Amino acid sequence: MGSARAFIGSFTSAGGRGITAAAVDPDSGALTPLASTATVPDPSYLALTPGGDVLYAVSETEDGAAAAFSVRGDVPELIAPPVPVQGAGPTHLALAAGHLLTANYGSGSVSCLPLGPDAAPTPGHVLRHRGAGPDPDRQDGPHAHQVLPAPSGGWILTVDLGTDTVDVCTLTDGTLRVHGRAALRPGSGPRHLAFHPDGRTVHVLHELVPALTVCDWDPAAGLLAPRAEIPVLDTVPTGDAYPSAVVVAPDGRFVWTATRGQDVISALAADPDAADGSGLRLTATVDCGGHWPRDLALHPSGRFLYAANERSGDVTWFTVDPDSGVPRRGGSVAAPAASCVVFG
Repeated sequence: MGSARAFIGSFTSAGGRGITAAAVDPDSGALTPLASTATVPDPSYLALTPGGDVLYAVSETEDGAAAAFSVRGDVPELIAPPVPVQGAGPTHLALAAGHLLTANYGSGSVSCLPLGPDAAPTPGHVLRHRGAGPDPDRQDGPHAHQVLPAPSGGWILTVDLGTDTVDVCTLTDGTLRVHGRAALRPGSGPRHLAFHPDGRTVHVLHELVPALTVCDWDPAAGLLAPRAEIPVLDTVPTGDAYPSAVVVAPDGRFVWTATRGQDVISALAADPDAADGSGLRLTATVDCGGHWPRDLALHPSGRFLYAANERSGDVTWFTVDPDSGVPRRGGSVAAPAASCVVFG
């Protein structure tokens, strides 16, 4: 039935509880909070080891830090003092080859922190992005927003909102080096990407336009090539519309995105005959159950979808229709300044 626990990140500077551990009901997907810890400020994004016994968090502050927690009990326990990432405003992190990687939005850089014997991160190498985009308010310089290893191994992909690019990097001897760069539509502001289970397709979600770019991925050569762009909203938005997260179903039949401001979850279904070449079609948009969905997460079973609604301070869960992929609201739990949900 998948994971029995979830971990919710939040912004302590906005009233969040830090990191909250919650039990997951296997039948309904409902979350029941167990305990919280605020030992690290603004743990906005989290990542778990494959075994699920160590939880990592960024500290999304101007100084920027990362920390490791033991989660063998209900209360996440700090393993060692947080380590500076030598970058500002880290927004995302991932594990790769014995290292913790963080994407640092404020400084437009990616940090590569070796893990010590206790699984805690230690100081390491920093890769600094270069460039800018056409939006003077949001793209005055690089703003790394996500870092993610390729499922097949060997490559690290970094998404930069400020430069409208995805860099493909190598990680050798603790050092990240750029292997190649995919340029996306100027001014689109790529935020997050997700791999399709076929291992040859990547979905890149943009923040500055409500759209998703489908890319071809060559895992042997480490090459990413944009193929087609598809809107994630069914009408031209009025007011704020800032997509935040993209999730792909384990079998690849569905893709879901969240858009802040419009406060919706969009469901897209696989369609090999799509005229735009994206291989997708937008099938539905549903209310996210709150305000400002900063993150979207799929339960490992594939049955439940979760929206971390930052400004309304809750996490809403949905049951995914197995035939249409359309999420149907199940319930919600209070989570002040919620920013992400992970399972383990």
